[in-house]
Amino acid sequence: MTTQSDSTTLRLTVRAGGSGALHRLLNALMAVAAVAVLSGCGYNGIQSADEATKQSWAEVVNQYQRRADLIPNLVNTVKGYADQEKEVLTRVTEARSRVGQIQVNPGDTGSLKQFESAQADMGSALSRLLVVAENYPQLKSDQNFRELQAELAGTENRITVARKRFIDSVSAYNVMIRQFPVNLTAMVMGYDQKPQFTVENEKAIATPPRVDFGTPAPAAK
Repeated sequence: MTTQSDSTTLRLTVRAGGSGALHRLLNALMAVAAVAVLSGCGYNGIQSADEATKQSWAEVVNQYQRRADLIPNLVNTVKGYADQEKEVLTRVTEARSRVGQIQVNPGDTGSLKQFESAQADMGSALSRLLVVAENYPQLKSDQNFRELQAELAGTENRITVARKRFIDSVSAYNVMIRQFPVNLTAMVMGYDQKPQFTVENEKAIATPPRVDFGTPAPAAK
């Protein structure tokens, strides 16, 4: 036999269960609405553009690492013919060491500039090394040196391409988060503009080091 107390408890339980189901339904609807609003305001586009900048930066780092990996063999080959050029050899080795010590954050302007400066020094040291090599005919004719120099030049070209892609991807991202209504989403979600990868002498950095093996070295005076 059901008492009045039991009946009251049953009604409260049904009401509580119905209220809980309604609450879950409202939460689900709000979640769907939030997704629709964020998608319409460019949230997904921001994610795609942000990921593109990360991928293009990874390729920049990959190509710079490729260049760094070539340096030990290049230095050792030059040392075999021109060990007296200790200052130039030491500068290249030290520049490579400094590059390897930098933990770069492409989203931080100061960190990015430090990385740029170290890579510029590395490029300058390599250029000086290749110029010095012009004074040693036997070194220039060494097959290993010629292959390393050709691989280095190819890597410099890849660096230029990778840098251009990164610059383009950052530019696309920065333009996107400044446009309405995506800028509102970016502001709410905390997405800021990204610093660009530029150097003071962009043209010089973009030009691969070259050695003209067909040009004889100038006669010593």
